Amino acid sequence: MKNWWKILGVLLLIYSFTVGMLVPLKPGVYSVSPFNLEAGKSSKVDIYGYNTNYSKAEAPIRIWLNIDSSHALAAESIEVISDNHIVADFDVPAYLPGDDQAVSLSLWISNEVDGTATLPAAISVTDNHPDREIVNDVWTNNPISDLSSSEKMTFPYRSILGETIRNTYYHVPYWFAMMLILLSSMVFSWKYLQTLDIKYDHTAVALTQVGTLYIILGLITGSIWAKYTWGDWWNFDIKQNMSAITLLIYLAFFVLRSSFDDEEKKARISNVYNIFAFSTLIPLLFVIPRLYDSLHPGNGGNPGFGGDDLDNTMRMILYPAVVGWLLLGLWMAQLLKRMAALRDKLYFD
Repeated sequence: MKNWWKILGVLLLIYSFTVGMLVPLKPGVYSVSPFNLEAGKSSKVDIYGYNTNYSKAEAPIRIWLNIDSSHALAAESIEVISDNHIVADFDVPAYLPGDDQAVSLSLWISNEVDGTATLPAAISVTDNHPDREIVNDVWTNNPISDLSSSEKMTFPYRSILGETIRNTYYHVPYWFAMMLILLSSMVFSWKYLQTLDIKYDHTAVALTQVGTLYIILGLITGSIWAKYTWGDWWNFDIKQNMSAITLLIYLAFFVLRSSFDDEEKKARISNVYNIFAFSTLIPLLFVIPRLYDSLHPGNGGNPGFGGDDLDNTMRMILYPAVVGWLLLGLWMAQLLKRMAALRDKLYFD
């Protein structure tokens, strides 16, 4: 069956849509209040969870404030208000370990129903005491251990991303598929310049049309993500700016083709331009953003997706989505190529 790859692409996209939207996020910590605590004082901390089931836990819930692998502070008492709300009491020692007068603590919470969740940089503690030589051993007497785990299929919860982490299955595959499709377009442009066979021009143009569509979709999904994680639709981040320039370069490809009446001259010049356009993708999307400060993962010193951002459960959805969007793009390019061939036949006949 010669159309098996089309069916495969559709099935992969249906799978990624369905599973990507229906699998719940792992229980996590949404926020804590207050953010600032003072050393040497007892403090109540309100903890707000997401997708949590605190009131259903039969065994005691355990909570820690953690500085590093050697220093943690367990909650003295815990009051469950609701499934998503806990109040924890901490007796913060009078002196912080080390020489720092202020530290950022991550919060760990573990229970048998939800497993273990953590919120990095959840609380700041300030030590205003003058005697820096005294260190209270309480920081080392409550190690984080025997953490609970959940066997349910879930996606990782990140306090910054929340439910928008599902956008990984759209935004990332668009860019992966776009790179492969535009690479193929460049190869067919090269083949056209070598052979002057018009079928290679049709293929190159069709692939460029689909690749440009994916750039637009990548920018749209990226802008939506930026709104909910960075605070605005367009932040003039270096990655956003370079992606916008990439789109303009490929839109100029179609403007260039429309400026010629002679078909052979149109094909020759536009295919030369297409090779040039692809050569700009690497510096614009992968080199220049790494040289400047950027909010985008993988650029400006920020880590790329990996670890808890992209666990094995998410890979089960992401990789099929990449293949699905790639196959759909090739299918669209095939239809566009056939339409171009039919137009030529009608025009010359």
